[in-house]
Amino acid sequence: MTFIEYERPNGLVATWESRRHRKQQGREHAGSGTWWAPRARGWWIGTLFAVGATLFAVGAVPGFAGAVGLRDDSITFFAGSLFFTSAGFLQYRESVDSGPDGPARGWSRVFVYRPGQIDWWASGIQLVGTLFFNVSTGVAVHAHVSQQAATHHVWRPDALGSVCFLTASGLAWFEVCHGWSAWSPHNLSWWITLLNLVGSVAFGVSAAASYIVPSTGQLWNAELTNLGTFVGALCFLSGAVLLLPERTERPV
Repeated sequence: MTFIEYERPNGLVATWESRRHRKQQGREHAGSGTWWAPRARGWWIGTLFAVGATLFAVGAVPGFAGAVGLRDDSITFFAGSLFFTSAGFLQYRESVDSGPDGPARGWSRVFVYRPGQIDWWASGIQLVGTLFFNVSTGVAVHAHVSQQAATHHVWRPDALGSVCFLTASGLAWFEVCHGWSAWSPHNLSWWITLLNLVGSVAFGVSAAASYIVPSTGQLWNAELTNLGTFVGALCFLSGAVLLLPERTERPV
């Protein structure tokens, strides 16, 4: 369920939206700043995603790998994936706490099964995607892996992570649009989910282009791989930055 319309006692019709309820849960914006609020979970989600996206963008900049070396470039991507996973976990926890049963208590309730919540699916699938990126970027740090190992432990997890990100972004887009299409440029949530959806498509293109050709042992298209990663990272960075004002946005 993404939204509910109900009539108040005074006759006005109000709209309850799942994303707004989740992102502004507990009225986090009361007494806290937009750009600096380290006591707010929503602030950490946006900040961690932004740092991770920045590292991915830097790692894909033409000439960066040549300047610092392939190993340090791979470490940059791996560090970025860890920031993604940290933010992804907090976002998953955010969806769990916004469920009908209220905030989860203790580690035993962190991984709660809530198939009726579209945000639970989106955040959970995205979290799995970040773990795949942990594997692919972590293995890539080891420069002397065989072609077979690179295919199994670098390219496949990267491709699966990209599929997860695309699926999660599609679900988030559906949640905000209350369907598969909408035109709401005045809505921060609309821009955030659109940027994430475009970023996921770019990551998917990068993953496809990074396929290791068996006959040569080389990437299918290294330039497209870097371009897709760079564009996707910039989209994710923009979306992450917009999460901060979305958290403190006043209801219209």
